Amino acid sequence: MALALAMTAVFLYGMQRALSSGWSVVLRPLVADYVDHLARDIGSPPDVARAQVLVKRLPLSVRIEGPQVQFDSHPRRWSHRHDQGDDIDDGSALLTRNTADGHRVSFGLGDAGWAARPRAIGWITLTALLLLTALAYAYVRHLLRPLNDIRSGTLRFGQGQFDTPIPVRRHDELGELATQVNTMATNIHGMLDAKRGLLLAVSHELRSPLTRARLNAELVADGHARDALLRDLGTMRDLISDLLESERLAAGHAALNAEATDLNALVRSVVDERFAATALRLDLDDALPQVTVDAVRLRLLLRNLLDNALRHSASAEQAPQVRTSLQDGQLWLTVRDFGPGVEPAVLSQLGEAFYRPDSARQRSTGGIGLGLYLCRLVAQAHGGSLQMENVQPGLRVTLRLPLKPIAAVRD
Repeated sequence: MALALAMTAVFLYGMQRALSSGWSVVLRPLVADYVDHLARDIGSPPDVARAQVLVKRLPLSVRIEGPQVQFDSHPRRWSHRHDQGDDIDDGSALLTRNTADGHRVSFGLGDAGWAARPRAIGWITLTALLLLTALAYAYVRHLLRPLNDIRSGTLRFGQGQFDTPIPVRRHDELGELATQVNTMATNIHGMLDAKRGLLLAVSHELRSPLTRARLNAELVADGHARDALLRDLGTMRDLISDLLESERLAAGHAALNAEATDLNALVRSVVDERFAATALRLDLDDALPQVTVDAVRLRLLLRNLLDNALRHSASAEQAPQVRTSLQDGQLWLTVRDFGPGVEPAVLSQLGEAFYRPDSARQRSTGGIGLGLYLCRLVAQAHGGSLQMENVQPGLRVTLRLPLKPIAAVRD
């Protein structure tokens, strides 16, 4: 559209310049000579009869002003120009002549309708050009519509939504591209399902021997070896549980058992049950409304966030802080520690499965790299988001939950 308008403007400007140049070089001298001939034909003093003959023979208007003769062949035309503020003398050097006896003879176009016709034709032409441009734009948009479908489809596939394929509207190159992208998405979906199935099968199969191994370890005599063995078995048990939970949460809202929940009461309950012996600061907004969430999954999220904060702020001067608030129409649950934080370069990778930075949060601090990943899955399953940021000192993790029910979020 912009290109078409620019081309139209350049064309009109070029034609105007070409016509104005031709007018000043060729036509203006010819018109001036012809006006001299007409003035001589009318005579001095001006002869009204001759002026009337010219008006009848040619599409002219003649106006004579002077001490002896007053004549106007088109009174309404000249009065109309005067009412519009036009100078009757516009082009006096070209269309007006002064006779020797003091009369002034002015020439103009006699047919006012004909004079306005070129302007109307110009507007009609411009409207037609714009209409053709709009039609061409609509047609090009129609041709490129498959690109929008492909873009939307790739965004869906990137978010793991493979249920709706890209519609194939035509059988040209773009249609072939859409078909190939659909085939690729189907293959990727199949590989992901196979991976999830294998992971779930392995996790289920490992639970039984792991339970037997833990029971046998309980029979070992007390000592450092027994404690280390039980600790490693506990880590393996947590890993399997987290893997299974992550695969369940991959189903999104369908995995949740939502119910109306008091977020502040849930926070106090988790702290009393799991972290009563630790130093935690609670800053809870008592005016919070209830929110529809899966309380079990939200407890898992809060436990993981608090474990993470306590593990990485053991030597900090201040205890981790838990805060709830209502902002921007959402419930915010914030957990902040006052430890060393993480490097800015790896901050965006927090929340990925099995990822742990090697700087401030070493493997010696524990964890298997699934805690924040599970927290992110819980937030997404509730239609919310999980944001992690360095606050110097420490790391701040904020869960944002919508106030509307989960069913409405899913719709």
